[in-house]
Order: sequence, then C-alpha cells, then structure tokens
Amino acid sequence: MTIGRPTFASDNWSGIHPDVLAAIIAANAGHAPAYGADPVTAEAVRLFRQHFGEGAEVFFTFNGTGANVVGLQSMLYPFQCVICADGAHINVDECGAPEKHLGSKLVPVPTPDGKLTPDLVESVATGAGNEHHVQPRVVSIAQATELGTCYSLEEVSALGSWAHTHGMLLHLDGARLSNAAAFLGVGLGDVGEACGVDVLSFGGTKNGAMGAEAVIVLRPEAAGSLPYIRKQSMQLASKMRFVSAQFVALLSDDLWRRNAEHSNAMARRLADGVSRVPGVTVSQPVQSNAVFATLPTSVAEALQRDFPFYLWDDTTGQARWMASFDTTEDDVDEFVKRLAELS
Repeated sequence: MTIGRPTFASDNWSGIHPDVLAAIIAANAGHAPAYGADPVTAEAVRLFRQHFGEGAEVFFTFNGTGANVVGLQSMLYPFQCVICADGAHINVDECGAPEKHLGSKLVPVPTPDGKLTPDLVESVATGAGNEHHVQPRVVSIAQATELGTCYSLEEVSALGSWAHTHGMLLHLDGARLSNAAAFLGVGLGDVGEACGVDVLSFGGTKNGAMGAEAVIVLRPEAAGSLPYIRKQSMQLASKMRFVSAQFVALLSDDLWRRNAEHSNAMARRLADGVSRVPGVTVSQPVQSNAVFATLPTSVAEALQRDFPFYLWDDTTGQARWMASFDTTEDDVDEFVKRLAELS
C-alpha cells in the first residue's frame, strides 16, 4: 500500500514523530503491569506534573472525544449543562457523544472567532435555581479554538474567574494546547490552574503522537470519580505503557514545543503565501497551525484534486488548511504555487 503525499487536510493525517515511535518501541521490552501500574506511565505522570503542578491528576485516554467526555463527566450532573462556542469540537465534531454519555445539555453560543467571553457566557447562563431549567455548571473552551485562534492568558483567566464567581467550573479542550502555548510563548501549565481551569484535555495525537490524549484534573475533588468514569467510558488502556510512552517522548526535552512551533511556523508561511494569490482571503488570524481562507469554489475543487483539504463552510467558500509537525517549506511552497496556477 502506498501512503499519500503530504496534505493540509488535517494534522491527524500526519505520521508519528520518530522520537515518539522510538519511545513506543523502547516500551515494547518484556512484560509490565497492566492498566497504568507500570514505570513508563509513572514517568509520564511525573512529567505532566512538572508542567501542571504536583497536585495534578492525570488520566490517559485513547482519543480526544474520549478525553473530553471523561473529563466533562467528572464535572457535572445530567440536569446541568455545558456552555460552549457553537463551533466547538464537543458541539460539532463528536457525533453527539458528550450529550449521549453525559446525559447533559450543551448550550452553544455563536462566536465570530471561536472564543467565548464572560459576557457571551452570561447571556445564556440562565435558569439557575429554577427546577424547570437545566442548571449552568461548566464553561468549556478550546485552546486553540476550532478556528485556529488562541485565548490569551488574560482571556482564560477572565472566564475562569467569572465561572467560579457564579458557582461554575471551567473545562478546556486542549487538543491543540501545545500549538496555543507555543504561539503565546508560555508553558503548558500557564494555561492551567493559574488561569482558573479546573479540568482539561491534553492532546498528543495532533502533535506527533500515534494516538495519545490525557485528562488533567486540577480540581482535586473531581479526581476521585475519574478512574471509574474512564473505565465505564471504555477509555482505560490495558497496555497503558504504549500510550504513556508517547507522552514521555513529547514532554521530554520540549519535543511538544518544537513540534508545535514548527507546525505554527508552516501555517504562518502558508498564510503569507496564499494571501498574495488573487481571489484568496485569509479569514481568521493565524495563531496556531490552522489557516482559514476563502476562495472561489471552482478553484477549491480543482485544488482538492491535488491537495485534499476540508471546505469548512460551503456557503462562504471558506477552507481550512492544517500544518503538521512534519510539514516542510517545500510542501507549503508547492501548495501555494498550485493555488496560484489555478486562480
């Protein structure tokens, strides 16, 4: 079987970083206790605590949807709701999994840039104390957002402060948290407890891992239920060491940051290149590894035959192009050249 050429369809299309693959192979020696009672998992947890604090509780999962569902389930009852951006992954791209498995309502809020604000949240956080209404309990944000934008630390802190003042909790979907931290020039943990985040998902798959996500609990009282929620949600790996090994590689020697900085830089190069092509307009700030742009439908369809990618909005002609840890300058320049030829 021949694997396809590099594309800008998704950072999920990329392969495994060699250091991550080497870590998996190194973990494949002899026998080790199952379900996370192994030394590789202990090392991964230690590394996470270096970033997020010694009080952080860490629970590894198979995928991002599982991490979001497991984390959110520890935060609310079925009669409570989660407030999120209307384009949030939990609302649009998880096939209703959060609502099915939580039994809780998602309350989506329209946003122009994928980001919530305290005012936007307050506009829908109604019905508190009224038994006829779902009770507002969790504010969920994504960092980076589904539109590739990033919350500043101040913006996250404002949401955390608002949530806690109103008896609510703050959840962060960090499928691309590495890219956001690289853009902001901060550490992973800086977008955590210090900003009022209670529970977050941390993504490795989109940043060079084979398949590794984690739920990081920064609110100690929420951690007690997580082992049971994870197991019941079918997210507990028996051979956990192979999931953990991926995080050991990513969190050692700042591989997470190098990968993220590279994919961010390739996205910036791509945005600079396509913005010079007539008829193409970059439609969102490029703050992570995503480029959103509008272009004529005929051009997009022709370009997709050479470089698969997703049309994000058929009505506006908005496309999404994602750079990965293994995207090269030549990949970007070839894409831009072909786009210019078709325009």
